[in-house]
Amino acid sequence: MNKLRIGVLVSGRGTNLQSIIDNIKNGNIPAEIAIVISNISGAYALSRAEKHSIKTKVIEHRNFKSREEFEKSIIEVLRTEGVELVCLAGFMRILSSFFINTFKHRIINIHPALLPSFPGTHAQKQALNYGVKIAGCTVHFVDEGTDTGPIILQEAVPVLDNDTEESLSSRILEKEHILYSKAIMLFAEGKIEIKGRKVIIKN
Repeated sequence: MNKLRIGVLVSGRGTNLQSIIDNIKNGNIPAEIAIVISNISGAYALSRAEKHSIKTKVIEHRNFKSREEFEKSIIEVLRTEGVELVCLAGFMRILSSFFINTFKHRIINIHPALLPSFPGTHAQKQALNYGVKIAGCTVHFVDEGTDTGPIILQEAVPVLDNDTEESLSSRILEKEHILYSKAIMLFAEGKIEIKGRKVIIKN
C-alpha cells in the first residue's frame, strides 16, 4: 500500500513536526513527509527535518507582492511533491479561500484549546483569563474561518490553580504531540469521514 504523502507547513520550533517524524519512524503512522515548507528562513523546524533527511523548502511571504502569489508558490511545491495531506505545524500565516479550496478537506491544524472556545492566538492565556477548569487541544480541518473547521479529535487538560500561561501551554503541548499524530494516522488509514460539520471516525 502506498504511504500517504504529507506536506508540513511551519514557521517556528517545530515540536509538533518532530512528534510526527518520530511517530512515522516508529511505524505508528502509515505515511511519509514529502516536504517541509517554511515561510521563515531561520525556523528551527527546518533543522529538525534536515536531521532526518526530509526535503525542505523556504518560501518567504515577504518576497511576494501578494498573498495569492505566495500561496501559488507553496501550492506548486506541494503538487510537485505529490502531497495528499497538508499539516499546519505552527504555520503563522492565514490561508486564503483559494489555498483552502485547492486542498479541500485535506488541510489539518492543531489548536491549543477545546474549540470552539478560545480560537485565534494566545488560546492558553485566553483560557486562564476566563477562569476555565478544563483546557486542552483540538485537531481540526482548516476552513475559511479562524479555527472553525470540522473537529477531528480533542483532548482535555485540567487547569491547575497555580497555572501560568507557560505551565499550561507545556502540558497542553504534550497532548498535542500525541493527538496530532493520531489524527494523521486516522486520515492515512481512511478512517475519517466528513458529514457537514461532523467528523465521523470509522472503525
